[in-house]
Amino acid sequence: MFSAQVGFNLCIGNGWGYAMRNHRRTATRCNSQEPNELPPLVRALKASADRKPAAFHFPGHKRGEAAPSALSELIGEAPYLHDVTELPDLDRFFNPKGPLLEAKNLAAELFGAKETWFLVGGTSCGVQAAVMATCSPGDTIILPRNAHVSTTTGVIVSGALPKYIVPEHNSEWDVAAGITPLQVELAIKESENEGRKPVAVLITSPTYEGICSNLREISEICHSHGIPLIVDEAHGAHLKFHPDMPETALEQGADISIQSTHKVLCSLSQSSMIHISGSEIVDRERLHKCLHFLQTTSPSWLLLASLDAARHQISTNKETIFNTTVELAKEAKFKINNIPGISVLDVSDFPDFPDRDPLRVAIGVWGLGLSGYRVSQLLDDKFGIVSELSSTKSFTVVFSLGTTAEHVDRLVSGLNYMSSAGNLEYENIPPDQTVSSGKAPYENSVMSLSPRDAFFSGKTIVKFEDSIGEVCGEFICPYPPGIPMLLPGEVITEKAVKYLQQIKNLGGFIIGPADPLLESIIVCTTDK
Repeated sequence: MFSAQVGFNLCIGNGWGYAMRNHRRTATRCNSQEPNELPPLVRALKASADRKPAAFHFPGHKRGEAAPSALSELIGEAPYLHDVTELPDLDRFFNPKGPLLEAKNLAAELFGAKETWFLVGGTSCGVQAAVMATCSPGDTIILPRNAHVSTTTGVIVSGALPKYIVPEHNSEWDVAAGITPLQVELAIKESENEGRKPVAVLITSPTYEGICSNLREISEICHSHGIPLIVDEAHGAHLKFHPDMPETALEQGADISIQSTHKVLCSLSQSSMIHISGSEIVDRERLHKCLHFLQTTSPSWLLLASLDAARHQISTNKETIFNTTVELAKEAKFKINNIPGISVLDVSDFPDFPDRDPLRVAIGVWGLGLSGYRVSQLLDDKFGIVSELSSTKSFTVVFSLGTTAEHVDRLVSGLNYMSSAGNLEYENIPPDQTVSSGKAPYENSVMSLSPRDAFFSGKTIVKFEDSIGEVCGEFICPYPPGIPMLLPGEVITEKAVKYLQQIKNLGGFIIGPADPLLESIIVCTTDK
């Protein structure tokens, strides 16, 4: 249940007058805040509510006076009390000068950035803004083929032309790795040989399974060509806060990093941050304008305050705050690896990518004769264990500050139960229902149209099984993680069709197509 105590204690702290007198003074003095003080945005929200104003402003529930009972009986009225948007006693989202500016400066200091912006549209919004800020229509951007869907939507909006890098793929796990420096170097040279000078490189690191790319070498390659490096670091907001974790993107030389503060750190869902390094290779003013373009003009100050509170939570004990969580993850991996028929993804599965997020545990279950989708469902049904990601041969669990020893015990017990003979009816997945070629399903894919041209082209609907050879007109994404298996403008292959049918048959969820059952698909025609 959400409450003022569970979220970010809004019931204590300094009064209205003190808070507002000090906002401007402390906005440029990031080190002045003591760990036991309320963070700036939480302090401002409390002071605003303490005034007990007559609310003739949005939203319509008027600080909970008309809160819908169906929800307020579940979560209480406190969230409504603080559910406000831009008010004179708070700050301006796009031109902050008070508590929001102070909060942004404190976040930039903690995460090692020159400047930090708070996002209320998730990391997707930040990725789109970064692509738009670095790419103009007709420019080339280099990116992984397994990048999140938001990357390609950014390409569509900007009008950029993608140069895709296909990552290494482990067929035993049906999992893709990161991107190597050599792949980036080759992609830059290939683009230049084709008469296309890349203007940006975007890398996803860590991946959903916690695999990290060598961003230091990649950033050196990019900068030697005068190209900015953007890192979709949605899964890596916590990496700076334990010695067992890889270096962050900014520490390795990235120019822009976008992080989902809500994924492993403890802000509210949908809230993220975008961090900008001190390099001059990125037009910061253009990035600001793109963020203005993409973000709402009615931001939730609960989301913004939760970002500030999550930052404050880490700041109070940043050297040791993840010690217990890291040890729990190590314990879980050791116990799970000793269960017959079950494996844990480790460095030996991708030796070219030694850096891993220790809090991401990918668990292989093909040795049980079960898909990752089925195991996730059984764990939920029988043990109340909910995983983060399911796929054909594995599923992934995420450890965070909220993970407990009891959670680990339940997970290990559930996997032991499934490993025991006679407890389950095995699916016995036939060989032709698994990926065994050693290549990703999108290996050797061909772009017939740019994503933007495909988005605006004429369309028609065909049966999915009859679509091989057609040009895809929509995103087809197994979700999570939201990585497109088919992109607008891409020629539909037999391999992609069979793989998506396999995911559907195994119980996977697919987003993007107009037909959610994927019995039909939208394809491009030559008509505009």
